Amino acid sequence: MLQQLKKLSLFALLLVSQILFAQSDKEKALAKLREGIELMDDGKYEESIKALEEGQKLNPDLLDFPYEMAYAHYLQKDYKTAIRLLEKLTSRKDVIPAVFQLLGNSYDYLEQPDKALEVYDAGLRKFPNSGMLHLEKGNVYWIKKDYAKALPFYEKGIEVDPRFPSNYYRAARIYLSSNNEIWGMLYGEIFMNLERNSKRTAEISELLFDTYKKEIKFTSDTSMTVSFCQQMTMDVSALKDPKNIKLPYCFIYEPTLMLALDMEKKIDLVSLNRIRTRFLEFYFKQGFNKTYPNVLFDYQQKVKDAGHLDAYNTWLLQMGDEEGFEKWRSDNENKWDNFIKWFADNQMKVDNNNRFHSTQYN
Repeated sequence: MLQQLKKLSLFALLLVSQILFAQSDKEKALAKLREGIELMDDGKYEESIKALEEGQKLNPDLLDFPYEMAYAHYLQKDYKTAIRLLEKLTSRKDVIPAVFQLLGNSYDYLEQPDKALEVYDAGLRKFPNSGMLHLEKGNVYWIKKDYAKALPFYEKGIEVDPRFPSNYYRAARIYLSSNNEIWGMLYGEIFMNLERNSKRTAEISELLFDTYKKEIKFTSDTSMTVSFCQQMTMDVSALKDPKNIKLPYCFIYEPTLMLALDMEKKIDLVSLNRIRTRFLEFYFKQGFNKTYPNVLFDYQQKVKDAGHLDAYNTWLLQMGDEEGFEKWRSDNENKWDNFIKWFADNQMKVDNNNRFHSTQYN
């Protein structure tokens, strides 16, 4: 009996040591993964690949190792090696959308756009709600400057993955360069709330300001024009049931903006704050927020209720008038500081139940 207990104790110790050894290997593997990524971030690609290969030996089942090695080769413009590594990952049960993104991009850089689209489509069959993959499909056409073909993919990405900011950015860029800027104004502002501090944020801030200035014209002391939409048209069949008529959104946006322009004589950072504040008041007073629900205007109302709308409007459009912004901030230091603190803790809630995409109104 004693001999049997000794054997059991020895077996238990051996089992524990094996578990501890396995845990140690996994910990070492993760350390190598972190090391490899840090080296890659520093541009040391060969050292990065070596560290990742060492980590893979310790934990060969972890998807991160072959994916990160493929990314290191991709950054070195060794797209063929990246493709060879990534192709092996596409059929794995633990595959992620980023695998299809990187694989498709590698084909695109090898000037094989049809193959890239094939890869993105394969990814979308597995991950139909991936904003990232819809973005990449659009980017194939963006690179060719075929914006009409790119736009539907960005809009679909917005619809299925409303938290992913890049589709808003691309769609806003396209619309703000068209004669249908209204959607660019909305997408651009939502983008800035999802991605608050980047070069792209500054770029969209300036574009929004410039679009206001370009499309609002004071033709005399008593008249003005706004032009954010294509020529407004309406299907006659919609008039057959007057109780259920839903006007094209441009019939709502532009007239409401015209009302908000009352008493204004020019467009600058200060006047745009007043215009946007009045627009929001009219929008809710007329009940448009119920007929045309929009996560952006709901958020603006939240900002207004918290007493920060003027600071928010100034933040939003600051890059269009940097001198005016610095003056406003200097004159309103406490107001600005209070807004920034509130803003950090009260982000716009965008999800499948709180979102906006243009097809909601079309």
